[in-house]
Amino acid sequence: MDLDINFVRNQFPAFSENSLKGKAFFENAGGSYACGQVINRLNRFYKEKKVQPYGAFEASISGGNEMDEARVGLARYLGVKDCEVSFGPSTTQNTYVLAQAFAEWLVPGNAIIVTNQDHEANTGSWRRLSNRGVNVREWQVNKETGELNLEDLENLLDDNVKLVCFPHCSNIVAHINPVKEIVSRVHSAGAYVCVDGVSYAPHGLPNVEDLGADIYLFSSYKTYGPHQGIMIIKEKLAELLPNQGHYFNEKFLTKKFTPAGPDHAQIAACAGIVEYFDSLASHHGIKYSDAPSGVHKLFRNYEKKILQPLLDFVKAKNSARLLGPSDASKRAPTVALDLKCNSFEVAKKLSYFNILAGGDDFYAVRLLEALGVDMKHGALRISFVHYTKQEEIKAVIQALDEVL
Repeated sequence: MDLDINFVRNQFPAFSENSLKGKAFFENAGGSYACGQVINRLNRFYKEKKVQPYGAFEASISGGNEMDEARVGLARYLGVKDCEVSFGPSTTQNTYVLAQAFAEWLVPGNAIIVTNQDHEANTGSWRRLSNRGVNVREWQVNKETGELNLEDLENLLDDNVKLVCFPHCSNIVAHINPVKEIVSRVHSAGAYVCVDGVSYAPHGLPNVEDLGADIYLFSSYKTYGPHQGIMIIKEKLAELLPNQGHYFNEKFLTKKFTPAGPDHAQIAACAGIVEYFDSLASHHGIKYSDAPSGVHKLFRNYEKKILQPLLDFVKAKNSARLLGPSDASKRAPTVALDLKCNSFEVAKKLSYFNILAGGDDFYAVRLLEALGVDMKHGALRISFVHYTKQEEIKAVIQALDEVL
């Protein structure tokens, strides 16, 4: 089934804005456009329900119900229990809170494994546990490909390891890691798994139950919603870890790892993400019960189709080194290039062609250094999602050909 790109783009008000017309947006890995359903819910909440939720009067009751609608809807798309979905101000903050919980639970001599493939948000907080007596081990990428080797993980696993943290895919090399296989190996070694899904989730929310991950993290502002971090913690692990919220909220798993008061309006607006996904499913003739997997397939099939020509082009360019695989089926549509010049300046030149891309380290300093990228130059990143048109891919190829 082909994605109806016209229907998709009609759901995003940004494409009707005069300031953005004619500009091809290729910095989606830094944050996507918000869909209309999210914007409408956010506006409505602020106008009609900006009160303390879950109270005794109608506006309060209705506000709480909309917050619950977001949690229930996301749980359906992620294949988890409602109580396993928590919200926080960002994925970085959620990871920090989780690290504090593990710091209380782990004992000196216990070990955790992190990677140098990660965005710093999912590695920095865990690495700092070394200050608490935890042995932090690094699962290193292949310096040529940027990929993680499973045999290297096996060499790091032993009875002392209690947690393994890694990305579903990198925000630079974009290779989609074999999460299920990694989880199986880690669980066999008696450890838990934390998966950073920030760079993967925009391309189709995964079934976390099927993946087997104990923790799965992603950001709603990259999945067409407001600026929130969404955190899945499986119930058994959540009950095991020490409470990080108010002591009287310990019995509520959705509050146990939320020390500060949540943004009620933004949580409620996250129901708009689900509303958008459901509308896509309905428009494409996908049954309600099949919507989570059906929407995921729509996204991935379309993105792979329009990604391959871009990969073929940059792979053939002598003036650029493609970071990550050149096969669209093995990666997310985040294309990072190592250039012989300053990447930010190249991004500025692309903007003259109405191509909106990024040049930076993208908080992946450890990975870029491992790949031998000159940090004075950084990497040029061209990232897109399912609302990107084939014509925009042709436009970015033409612009790159001119600039490089």
